[in-house]
Amino acid sequence: MVGMKARSGADQSNPVDILVIGGGVNGAGIARDAAGRGLSVILCEKGDLAGATSSASTKLFHGGLRYLEYFEFGLVREALIEREILLKSMPHIAFPMRFVLPIDEDLRFPEHGSSFARLMSIVPFLGGRRPSWLTRTGLFLYDHLGGRENLPPTETLDLRSHPAGRPLKSLYTQAFEYSDGWVDDARLVVLCARDAANRGATILTRTRLEKADREGDLWRAELRDTETDTSQTIYARALVNAAGPWVEDVLHQKLRQISNEGVRLVRGSHIVTRRLFDHDQPYFFQLADGRIIFAIPFQTDFTLIGTTEREHQGDPGNAVCTDEEKHYLVNAINNFFRKQIGIDDIVWTYSGVRPLYDDHADDATSATRDYVLTVSDEVEKAPLLNVFGGKITTFRHLSEEAMHRLRHWFPEMASKWTADARLPGGDFEFGGARKLTARLREKFSFLDGDWAMRLIRAYGTDAFEMLDGAGSASDLGQSFGATLTAREVDWMVNREWARTADDILWRRSKLGLRIDDVGRAALSGYLHGLGTV
Repeated sequence: MVGMKARSGADQSNPVDILVIGGGVNGAGIARDAAGRGLSVILCEKGDLAGATSSASTKLFHGGLRYLEYFEFGLVREALIEREILLKSMPHIAFPMRFVLPIDEDLRFPEHGSSFARLMSIVPFLGGRRPSWLTRTGLFLYDHLGGRENLPPTETLDLRSHPAGRPLKSLYTQAFEYSDGWVDDARLVVLCARDAANRGATILTRTRLEKADREGDLWRAELRDTETDTSQTIYARALVNAAGPWVEDVLHQKLRQISNEGVRLVRGSHIVTRRLFDHDQPYFFQLADGRIIFAIPFQTDFTLIGTTEREHQGDPGNAVCTDEEKHYLVNAINNFFRKQIGIDDIVWTYSGVRPLYDDHADDATSATRDYVLTVSDEVEKAPLLNVFGGKITTFRHLSEEAMHRLRHWFPEMASKWTADARLPGGDFEFGGARKLTARLREKFSFLDGDWAMRLIRAYGTDAFEMLDGAGSASDLGQSFGATLTAREVDWMVNREWARTADDILWRRSKLGLRIDDVGRAALSGYLHGLGTV
């Protein structure tokens, strides 16, 4: 399995340059960036890659339209610039979408019906739906802050004739249509880890940091393999704490460092239903309480709805979508669609805890989505870099900035490089997924259209290598249902650090929505035979 044994860092005479703690998007991104600059890197993750927050997002590359209300213009601009870069660097797992934002002129102030209340609605933080002119102003800024190159600008739709209007209640007659991007968040993390490994990094999953201490000019870290219960000692010139929701726990408990910096844990929950509309455009809905939710086409036959924002208490690993959050999202979506849904229509839920940088905002909604990097050392030796906050759209820029902050200790590192680099499987033209799917079907004629598109959307050009030599579906080995075969499972195990059925069905793919208990049991048995579980 790729990167399962540390190739360096086992003793003081041969330390690794950087030990990264955390296998979410920021940890994997930093490991990739550092390895590409010629540094030796080990990444350890206590569970699976993207096992927590980084597989539980709304799965969007976006600038954060609503963050304009909180005057986070710098964050929005950075995210919009990144959106363009990322969409081009991973055209298999990310692609642009045109969002539909219905216009609602009824601001619905339950406590104030005066014109003064309407005027006050333009002030951020007061809640309620935004008037259309204010929304259009925000979208104008959204179109121009980030130097948009490849995505079309905002337009106004007549919902009385546009397909996006058919599922909506009749009171919605107009909408704004704007651009943002979709991304498979968990596969993004896995592909960053793969790229890091391809460039020399060692990726250790199911490996927990027990403790780390400075010894002279190095960090001495004790790591434990949670499957075999064996430990190893790693020496590193620098340590990066990218543990996401556990960043404070690592900082204070594992590293025993004193710091005033911290994170605010905010739970975001999502529900998935059967497909609620027959077109491929997502919706952006403004709610009466001032929040927004998305309704997004998901995995062809489903609709993804989210997200909530609740302060989270307890272990971030135990986050679940509560009954109250389910009802909130169901009631919210029923305000817009003609066809009403109920709790029984939910086929899957997921919840993640976002580690927002604690800027002491009054509530979770207004807390900053920007990130903060801190660096400390011991007399200019053995630096520690901590990552607080961040969002999936800015992970590449965050990684680049992290390496800039560490350059003082590694002056020999190469210059920045990720802005022009493709992730594994992404070496084809922007917007070329359908053309690549047609090529895959030409070479492997036993694939139908949906199967071929699924493989391209997951693996890009690597799908050709995965299927190499297969003349029929039977050549791909045991079938577990929903086009998942032993050949693909072997690829995930050998190249993507998959170990369990959940790794495969809910993070490397979302085939858990389609594969029944019989197929899941067969998959678990197959993995047991491989020795991964």
